[in-house]
Amino acid sequence: MQHEHGTSALRQAVIGTARTLVTRCLTRGTSGNVSARCEGGFLITPSGRPYESLTLEDIVFMDMDGGYHGSVLPSSEWRMHLDIYATYPDAGAVVHCHSPRATALACLRRPIPPFHYMIAIAGGDYIACSAYATFGTRALSDAMLHALGPRRACLLANHGQIAYDRDLPKALALAEGVEELADQYLSALSGGEPVLLSAEEIDLNIRKFKNYGKQPGELDPDAGDAFEMPQQRA
Repeated sequence: MQHEHGTSALRQAVIGTARTLVTRCLTRGTSGNVSARCEGGFLITPSGRPYESLTLEDIVFMDMDGGYHGSVLPSSEWRMHLDIYATYPDAGAVVHCHSPRATALACLRRPIPPFHYMIAIAGGDYIACSAYATFGTRALSDAMLHALGPRRACLLANHGQIAYDRDLPKALALAEGVEELADQYLSALSGGEPVLLSAEEIDLNIRKFKNYGKQPGELDPDAGDAFEMPQQRA
């Protein structure tokens, strides 16, 4: 079936990602939202509809002027998605969720510091926590942008977390990574304050992550090796 805005495959991918938030315990019920950039704007999950019952027609197309097309209302947090796409040209998908451990840190208004080298997955030496603002408002989106800065994920005070990347699988993986880091950090805090890595070490890891998980032919020649390369045998 053809749709006027966005392909059926992309609509289905948005639905699949939203459902995965539940199966991977990153959110419950209808909380959280998912979007993907498409020509002229982006596709986003609707407001208040259970993920398991979503159809392709439930996925809402929004243009970059903040207008929605069709009769289905978009997620109440559409503004955060729009502002990410408008601010970060490399953003191809956004995942917002109320994952338990990241939300716990957000309620403490506590950022995630460089206690583990994987903090570099978000593109910086820490994951910030935004100032508090009421859900579904421009003020929340403004607070989010300030907390994101050059990074691809942040905590939202007394709310949850948000992450973006170039496509849906990567945005989902980043949100899952933020939740894992939050879990590890809270566990470490139970024994005291963890030892933090230096800014130089995190900068090195950010560079290495540009080629981390890639195979020959996908590597960025300017980023250097992600790890000590073994010798290839014939």
